[in-house]
Amino acid sequence: MHEQRSRSDKLWLVLKGLAMGAANKVPGVSGGVVAFVAGFYEEFIGSLQKVNKKAFALLFSGRFKSFWQYINGPFLGLLILGMIISYFSVSKLLDYLIIHYELYVWSAFFGMIIGSIYYIAKDFGEWNRKYIAYLLCGIIAGVSISFLEPAKANDHLIFVFFCGIIGVSGMTLPGLSGSFILILLGNYVLLLVDSVNALYDTVVNIFQWDFSFTDNAERVRLLKVIAMFSLGSIVGLVSLSHLLGYVIKKYKSATYAVIIGFIAGSLGVVWPWKEKLFVLSPLGDKQLDANGRAIISGYERYFPDQFSTEVVIAIVFIIIGIFIVLSLDWYQKTTTPPAHG
Repeated sequence: MHEQRSRSDKLWLVLKGLAMGAANKVPGVSGGVVAFVAGFYEEFIGSLQKVNKKAFALLFSGRFKSFWQYINGPFLGLLILGMIISYFSVSKLLDYLIIHYELYVWSAFFGMIIGSIYYIAKDFGEWNRKYIAYLLCGIIAGVSISFLEPAKANDHLIFVFFCGIIGVSGMTLPGLSGSFILILLGNYVLLLVDSVNALYDTVVNIFQWDFSFTDNAERVRLLKVIAMFSLGSIVGLVSLSHLLGYVIKKYKSATYAVIIGFIAGSLGVVWPWKEKLFVLSPLGDKQLDANGRAIISGYERYFPDQFSTEVVIAIVFIIIGIFIVLSLDWYQKTTTPPAHG
């Protein structure tokens, strides 16, 4: 079935990968939510589960075509291609928009998460006390994470590997933002900004046949960091998918209840109206990292006290965010049979 994808299906998969990559880079937003709403979450987890002993046996015996088909390579390959493209394109645009239009970006994402909660919950079925308890556990966990204090940056390669395992969680567990976890671990800027930019510059240098970057100690350090982070991400992606695949198979409704709660709890992270809190030096100035950026210690959330034009525009963006997710649901209903999965 998977190898018979049409050209438009392949394009959609790349676009879904773009959306997942962009979502994974925004603190508070989970790429797993994109997979859930776009209707390919279970296929994504199931495909990752195929990266097992049998897959490696096929690979090492030289049966590359069988290996590719066994792991659902046409699906995973296009999705990962979209994510890679996203890190050098859409996520760059998002960086710009967050700097210049922060309130409206958070408002749109806030709306998209509200829409996602509705999308996942609408087909849940009957809620009983047990599932409501799981839902509340998910909400409490999501809210608790949003109020943790960020740690200091740490570029030790073993810690970076650990960050890769944890950071990729946003792809496999909807509602748990991998990039927000990286902020809590203190390594968001190092791993998703500085090292990605270093890799981008290195790729450009190589295409220009310029290898002078090998003499740049800082560039080499950042390339080692992103290599270790990528390795950790691959290990985390495969191991977490096996765990989640098992849990979903055995306890599907309970798992979905926790996921819905997690997503609801993450609303606090992307609440649009918030002020950055900075780490201050003993003299009262903003403490800067090695790249001259002010170090954020957290956020102070507030409700707008007046109905200004800015607030109205923000509310419009919340509605647009909800509409984007609901339009994906409507699109699916018009192009696929009613059954999901």
